[in-house]
Amino acid sequence: MEIHQIPHLRNPIMIIACGGWSDAGEAATGAITHLLATVNADVPAQLIAEIDSEEFYDFQVNRPIILVDESMIRSLTWPGLQVFGVRNPDGDRDLVLVRGIEPSMKWRTFAAELLDLADDLEVSLVISLGSMLADTPHTRPIPVSGTGAHPEIATRLGVEISRYEGPTGILAVIQDACVKRGIDAVALWAALPHYANGTPSPKATLALINGIENFLEINLPHGELPELAHQWENAVNEMVKEDSDIEEYIKSLEESKDADQLSDDSGEELA
Repeated sequence: MEIHQIPHLRNPIMIIACGGWSDAGEAATGAITHLLATVNADVPAQLIAEIDSEEFYDFQVNRPIILVDESMIRSLTWPGLQVFGVRNPDGDRDLVLVRGIEPSMKWRTFAAELLDLADDLEVSLVISLGSMLADTPHTRPIPVSGTGAHPEIATRLGVEISRYEGPTGILAVIQDACVKRGIDAVALWAALPHYANGTPSPKATLALINGIENFLEINLPHGELPELAHQWENAVNEMVKEDSDIEEYIKSLEESKDADQLSDDSGEELA
């Protein structure tokens, strides 16, 4: 890892998203991009560090990209991960924002290097963002679930205990490493409609931003996300009109979702 600077940040919270397996609809990395652009927008985010891509990435899986500027000068952009520091003027805790591509190899070393930096920055809480495809209708709010990396952490921070078993990604490896170091770690996951995964989903990105706000009890700028989310939903509506089978399927999802919501509401009213 190449460290450019260790800025002074106030009791910082690290928020991580990695493109690839855990980034359906680019919702998670989109949330980091949004935060970088809108939190304390008048002050550029500070580039703290970059992961050396040569050690962790298979370039036949994640290939470098050639870019050409207005002067016709070509440059290579390599897959990797960057860490930024952002001072939050609307709260008493600053942010360490981590955005990159899920590495191809040496995941334990990767997680260790990232958390070594977290220790240097005195990070006490790590929030990982993910997005997955699910049986959920695009016409309803995108659900976001929060889970703790350990039962004690989940209970103390007021989130669910993760009961997932099966294949996992780098975010879970980082969470496991957090637990072993005594760093609080939680995960926020947005569930996107699996039939609408062809384009980035600003509606899911907005749901993750709302999830961060609710968990941390802070306000974050939404910028253009509400309008972009509305446009995305309209675009999916137009796509759905072309396939009657999908229309019927979505109706069944809506009925199921609404029935669950009614059941929850009735329970609260009875209580």
